[in-house]
Amino acid sequence: MSPSSPFAPWPTLGRNLVAILRGVRPDEIDAIADALTDAGFEAIEVPLNSPDALASVARLVARSPKGVLVGAGTVITREEVEAVAGVGGRLIVSPNVDEAVVRTAAKLGLVTMPGVFTPTEAFEALRYGASALKFFPASVLGPRGIGAVRAVLPEGTVMGAVGGITEADFAPLMAVGVSAFGLGTSLYRPGDAAGEVAIRARAAVAAYDAANGRRAA
Repeated sequence: MSPSSPFAPWPTLGRNLVAILRGVRPDEIDAIADALTDAGFEAIEVPLNSPDALASVARLVARSPKGVLVGAGTVITREEVEAVAGVGGRLIVSPNVDEAVVRTAAKLGLVTMPGVFTPTEAFEALRYGASALKFFPASVLGPRGIGAVRAVLPEGTVMGAVGGITEADFAPLMAVGVSAFGLGTSLYRPGDAAGEVAIRARAAVAAYDAANGRRAA
């Protein structure tokens, strides 16, 4: 199915792991971002309900190595999409499917991952021009639920799982077609030091590589 609006495809990443830094502060972001990218993460989002989130996104954009996908989560309005784009963010993640959010982001050439739970929401998101689908909360749907929805989706749809996901979920979700994973509290909680995040990030990368049948770098 071809989207009826401009479409920014999900980028080719070495690992489809998205770090969700809900609650992070701008003065913490540099060290935490370094810990994540050093471990092998290539996508980072700062939810907009974090303290001064746009400042954190801007710092991430300036600091992250070339090719790292940086943006914001919990994006729910057109104005927020434009604000994220204004500081250089390229990734728009939402908890829901909002036509204005997805279409505005697509027109700006941004990568989008709106939250879906049902086949109806999934097809709406694709029609609006979503780059990928964020099954949320994935821990509630589980592999069986996500696999059932996947059976009716267009070939090539990029499916992500977010919400209660840990590295133990990688293999069973990959088995039903999930290729991207958003890691939140299993990776970062407000106040965590960069060293703690580094340990969890390396463990997540190793688990992803093992589930994906590849040798860790």
